[in-house]
Amino acid sequence: MGLTKDACEKIIFKSLQQSRHVFCVMQNRYSPPSEWIKSVVENGILGDIYMVQLNCYWNRDDRYYKKGGWKGTKDLDGGTLFTQFSHFIDIMYWLFGDIDNIQGKFADFTHKDSTDFEDSGFVSFDFINGGMGSLNYSTAVAGQNLESSMTIIGSKGSVKVGGQYMNEVDVCNIEGYEMPELAPTNPGNDYGAYKGSAANHHYVIENVIDTLKGRTSATTNALEGLKVVEIIERIYKVRNEQLNLQ
Repeated sequence: MGLTKDACEKIIFKSLQQSRHVFCVMQNRYSPPSEWIKSVVENGILGDIYMVQLNCYWNRDDRYYKKGGWKGTKDLDGGTLFTQFSHFIDIMYWLFGDIDNIQGKFADFTHKDSTDFEDSGFVSFDFINGGMGSLNYSTAVAGQNLESSMTIIGSKGSVKVGGQYMNEVDVCNIEGYEMPELAPTNPGNDYGAYKGSAANHHYVIENVIDTLKGRTSATTNALEGLKVVEIIERIYKVRNEQLNLQ
C-alpha cells in the first residue's frame, strides 16, 4: 500500500474525502492452507498460542536486480520485507494481530552491489494478543526459492504450513482434531526466471466487484494494509538504529 505509515494514512485520508474504497492485494489469504489455518486459529482449535515461527527463504540474484530499474532501490523498493515478504507478514498479522518488543539482527550477504538494503534478518517479537514470534528471512538462498513456512505451537497442538509459498500443510498435530481435505492450491505465478505464490488474483478482483455492489466487504481493507506497512517500518527502525550505532 505504501512504504511508510504516513504514505498509507494519506491514501486513507484521500479515500475518506472522496468516499472511495481502498483495496489491498493480499492474494495469499485465498490459498486453501491460509483459509484453513485462519479457521483453526479463530475457532481456538490450537488453544492458547505459545510460539509462531515465520521462515521466508528465497533466491533473488543479479537476474532480478537489473541496473536502472526500481528493484533494490530504497525509495521505490523499500526493502526485502516490503517487496518479497510483505504477503507473509500480512498472513501473520491476519492470524495473530499486532506485535511489540521487536528485536533483530540483519545482514547483507550477497547483495552489497545490487541493493540499498539488507538481504537477510532474524527478528523476534511478542504478540500483543499473547505468545511470542520470530521472523527469519533471506533472499541470499542459492539457485532457487527454498521455503515460506509458518510453524505454530499452541496449548492444544501444533501445525506447520510450508512449501515454497506457504501452500502446503506439512504438520497438523492437534488434540482431538482431524485434518480436513483441502482444495488444491492454484499453481504459482510464473515470472520466467522466478516463480511467485499462487495465482489467486482473480479472487481479489471478484471481491472488489462484490464489495462495490454491496454484497460483501474488502478481503484486505485499508487499515490492514497500513498495519502491515507499519509492522515492517518498525522492524526496519530496529535495523536502522543498529546501522547508526556501527
